[in-house]
Amino acid sequence: MSEFENTNSTEAYSADTITVLKGLEAVRMRPAMYIGDIGVRGLHHLVNEVVDNSIDEALAGYCTKVDVEILSDGGLSVTDNGRGIPVDMHKEENKPGVEVAMTILHAGGKFDKENYKVSGGLHGVGVSCVNALSKLMITEVFRDGKHYRIEFEKGITIKPLSIIGDTEYRGTKQTFYPDPEIFETVVFNWETIAHRLRVLAFLNKGLMITLKDHRETSKKEDGTLPEFQFQYHGGLREFVKYIDENKKSVCEPILIEKTVDDYPMEIALSWNDTYRENIESYVNNIHTIEGGTHEEGFKSALTRAINKYALDSKIFKNDKMKLTGSDVREGLTAVISIKVMEPQFEGQTKTKLGNGEITGIIQSLVYEKLLEWMFENPRISKIILDKCTEALRAREAAHKAKDLIRRKSAFEGGSMPSKLYDCSKGTDPMECELFIVEGDSAGGSAVDGRDIKTQAVLPLRGKILNVEKARLDKMLANEEIKNLINAIGTGIGESDIDLPSNGNGQTVDSSAFSQNGDGFVLEKLRYGKIIIMTDADVDGAHISTLMLTFFFRYMPELIKRGHIYLAMPPLYKVSKGKISHYIFPGNEEEKNRLVAELGGEDGKGVQVQRYKGLGEMNPEQLKETTLDQEKRFIKRINIEDAVEADRIFTMLMGEDVPPRKDFIIEKCHFAQNIDA
Repeated sequence: MSEFENTNSTEAYSADTITVLKGLEAVRMRPAMYIGDIGVRGLHHLVNEVVDNSIDEALAGYCTKVDVEILSDGGLSVTDNGRGIPVDMHKEENKPGVEVAMTILHAGGKFDKENYKVSGGLHGVGVSCVNALSKLMITEVFRDGKHYRIEFEKGITIKPLSIIGDTEYRGTKQTFYPDPEIFETVVFNWETIAHRLRVLAFLNKGLMITLKDHRETSKKEDGTLPEFQFQYHGGLREFVKYIDENKKSVCEPILIEKTVDDYPMEIALSWNDTYRENIESYVNNIHTIEGGTHEEGFKSALTRAINKYALDSKIFKNDKMKLTGSDVREGLTAVISIKVMEPQFEGQTKTKLGNGEITGIIQSLVYEKLLEWMFENPRISKIILDKCTEALRAREAAHKAKDLIRRKSAFEGGSMPSKLYDCSKGTDPMECELFIVEGDSAGGSAVDGRDIKTQAVLPLRGKILNVEKARLDKMLANEEIKNLINAIGTGIGESDIDLPSNGNGQTVDSSAFSQNGDGFVLEKLRYGKIIIMTDADVDGAHISTLMLTFFFRYMPELIKRGHIYLAMPPLYKVSKGKISHYIFPGNEEEKNRLVAELGGEDGKGVQVQRYKGLGEMNPEQLKETTLDQEKRFIKRINIEDAVEADRIFTMLMGEDVPPRKDFIIEKCHFAQNIDA
């Protein structure tokens, strides 16, 4: 039958079959289109949408305090002392302004640049989406001496706007209860919310933000409930200090602050004793995780200013010696915050600034102010330059190491590690899995128990190098890490970081090793899932942490895109006769219950085997518990808060011991299954 041939199926397709979604029905039918997903991330996106409205009031100059409370009955409220949502009648909709804002998509004050010069809520869908996805939402407005209240259920008004009393207060209070029919979980995470509020307090100098948790389950050991207050009069300077809390700083944060052509710009930067850069950028309080024109302008100006100072101050004898971007950004921590009236976002997650005019503006500002600061602070500037030139020498050594790796790979006729047991060729890479296994014995069991069509195995010898304490050149000399990078296929680093000349005028574009010199290239990923599989003990946890540190520092995009997983092998096997059960870490109560169930009070005839390592399992057991996609447990690794993740990795894996000791003391009561 021809694809154009008439069939009876077309007769059923008429105007009557076209569904018209009214009000907020579209949001409830396709929530992920509006908030990303319906899991934990989507749930907390609701919090962000409501909080951002209060922050926009602060940006407009009308709000000085925001209170966030996680309620004991599962709801969440956000209260601010802004102007209060308008309550007068909307002429076109014939409804109070607050009801229009809460029930109609693309309705909001953010389109009126007289009321909001800049805002984080750009599209007027935020609070109405929250309303649509809540089983109950209560909006209270304190305005013109009156206390107003209106209630909604799943986006529909159930109690119209009414005056419930007089007040001297001014502002808005939003209380909402996420709909369990929509979300996979409706339990708010204290730390996720706290991290976001802390960042907002840094970005909005002087704004006071409080967070309280009224849930009984959140009570601390002393019986009190968590309560934080965030207020930073130092703004971005304090933000940089917070990020570098577990690092040794070279200097106090440098602040560059100015409004140019109606663009308020604030930048704080400092250097520390680590080997990696950390640039956080924001536009109208929105985290631009993919960077954009503001970051490009900043990076360019930074390199130019430091090279100019080195030449003018005679530290560099001539202009043949030149630092690259990767040299001057080694150990750099910087926060960029700008306000743009009409931001243009692009990129994978629509968080990359695309306004072309910003590049030149921020470039000129940073170049002028940083150069001025360096001439005013020659002693500290010399320390910064010494660090940059040391980075240059290390980079040249890394470049030689890369050349050696490439020549060796070419000589051997391929670049795949000899220890890699790859899966069958011809399978879609996104359907394939790479198991990074601790030890040769466990690797042997994994190889024999795997699905050879889709599962590859790379055994590693012991604990890999701690990349938190190693420069790139030392890391590239490590055989296990070279094998890992080659097996994954993406390379590491950023494609926009340049390398020095190799002596004949050619340059290699990347700050780190890749098979083709292009830095990190996601399209070259050879496996859709990369699964770290270590023993379920303390040593295994340490190896997992070392691996995660490597991925976070050199392949963070794999974590962001959801490609990195942890295998969850069992810790115990409980058996009696032919009946066997595997018990996974953290389930001690389940183990005790099974022993009692199978053997009575004395546990007679029940055998409990504690696995000291994956190598103790034969291929069939390893397949059943850890490899089989239908039966296994694996955890996907996410980065909800890059700033906090950076601080934790530095604290756990860095040089400074006291913060690590304090962390262990604080968290030790959470520990389980500690080896004797």
